[in-house]
Amino acid sequence: MRAASLQLLPAAAVCLAGTAAAAFHQAVPAYLSTASASAPAAANLPDISPHIKAYNLSVPVDHFHNESKYAPHSHDTFPLRYWLDTTRYRPGGPVILLHSGEFDSTGRLAYLDHGIVKILAEALGGVGVVLEHRYYGTSWPVPDASAANMRFLTTDQALADTAFFARHASFPGLEHLNLTAGEAAPWIIYGGSYAGGLAALARKLYPDVFWGAISSSGVTAAVERFWQYHEAFRNFAPAGCSDAQQALTDIMDRILFGEDRAEAEALKRMFHLDGLRDDEFGSVVSGALGGLQATNWATEDDEDALAFYCAAITSTARLFASTAHLEDKARHFARLGGRSGRDLERRTAQMLNWAGYVRNMNKKAKRSGCKGQSNAECYSNRHVPDDTTVTNDMSRPWLWQTCTEWGYFQNGEHVPSDRLPLLSRAVTVEYSTVNCRRFFNITTPPDVDAINRHGGFGISYPRLAVIDGMQDPWRAATPHADGQPGRASTTERPFLTIDWGVHHWDEFGAREGATEGGLLPPRQVAENHRRQVEFVTAWLAEWKKTRKGEAEEGFGEL
Repeated sequence: MRAASLQLLPAAAVCLAGTAAAAFHQAVPAYLSTASASAPAAANLPDISPHIKAYNLSVPVDHFHNESKYAPHSHDTFPLRYWLDTTRYRPGGPVILLHSGEFDSTGRLAYLDHGIVKILAEALGGVGVVLEHRYYGTSWPVPDASAANMRFLTTDQALADTAFFARHASFPGLEHLNLTAGEAAPWIIYGGSYAGGLAALARKLYPDVFWGAISSSGVTAAVERFWQYHEAFRNFAPAGCSDAQQALTDIMDRILFGEDRAEAEALKRMFHLDGLRDDEFGSVVSGALGGLQATNWATEDDEDALAFYCAAITSTARLFASTAHLEDKARHFARLGGRSGRDLERRTAQMLNWAGYVRNMNKKAKRSGCKGQSNAECYSNRHVPDDTTVTNDMSRPWLWQTCTEWGYFQNGEHVPSDRLPLLSRAVTVEYSTVNCRRFFNITTPPDVDAINRHGGFGISYPRLAVIDGMQDPWRAATPHADGQPGRASTTERPFLTIDWGVHHWDEFGAREGATEGGLLPPRQVAENHRRQVEFVTAWLAEWKKTRKGEAEEGFGEL
């Protein structure tokens, strides 16, 4: 399984350690896991071709000695890891650089092996590269993750790393060639999710370095109060699931915000989640909402959390024998939540199944990662230890990035009053940012203007492609967000959507022999791949026309 990008922040911006669907639906509640993970051994690498190797390039810790926010400044360098595949290179071909974003770069190697990098490099005779982000994987510029040492983790520093790499890289096996960015070779930067936002910014801020960029599900708008994330679930969840989730959440909120605290605590006990505060409880019971993001056409990456959760809460059959004795309690709670008549009986059954589902997951958690812990210790963001150890776990650095620049604090409190929330209104931005304060003493909102000043929802630039899945929850932070003006898609500025697509679906590819009779990738993804090859080919032809002499000789086989 490859981790899905742009981690859902189910409460305190403590990010999921796996896919967004991992929230409450694994034996260990991964989004609250505090285990320190060591760097992966070679035996744990994805199943990739043996010719893909890892290398490092020394880059400056601090690119901006004139900016006071990085003081005290550093003159040190650190090893920035990258992965290389030169087997598809043809003379004059481009460099296709995929940025790994907020993950250990090993989680992106499948895209180099049989995904979008392989597709583009094979068609264009290019070098394929996966570049790691500072503070992730093994690319740490500081000895620990204390608040003071996190100051060099900004989007500007990460973008400067990327440009520095492109200007200075010399690829093993191709040392005799000058493939540095700019005059020597055309570089195309690709990113999915947060890395897609980086790719778009890299094209705009470093146009002399990156000839073109592809931003797939690229979040180009930083949003502090990101209630919109769950609107994709409202619109695209399996039949009946959105309706059930809205109704059950409404019942829960009427009780949690009611005057009788005894009823609220009794509701938590029915879910076996007594001891949690209202915001913690509301976050945990709806953890599967992020499962939509983790659905995928690629069979090895598709997650089942959404399917099982929706099957449970939409059913009016009693699915869990262990909750049969709670039927009168569930009916009582549904009645307290304003239900009557036929709707009362339907919601009673769904409440029982909701509780049964959560109780079952809680039981598994208490037998594994949360063994011996209270509910608060297991699930509350307020109990996550302040661990400053350097690991390849992305939770702490991504938390820092959301606290300082990007936001994306999913919550229920800011859902407009004209609709029922899918996540409890008890889940507030205050709860979502609790570890910004606990870990980093950050008490001010993130500086979203540092990102949005470059275009935000409206970002556009020549040879910048914007690609989004129509059902992607993160589309709400991209130029394809609902309410944003439409654009014509051109070869110079591709503006494409993938019908039924979710999170950076075009980044995935089918392994050789795993196309299931030519049915994979699905038609709309295969068509998007074809169009990417088409417009990048045109971009490279344009690059060729702007160059003289040697750069024009034998420019690959386009």
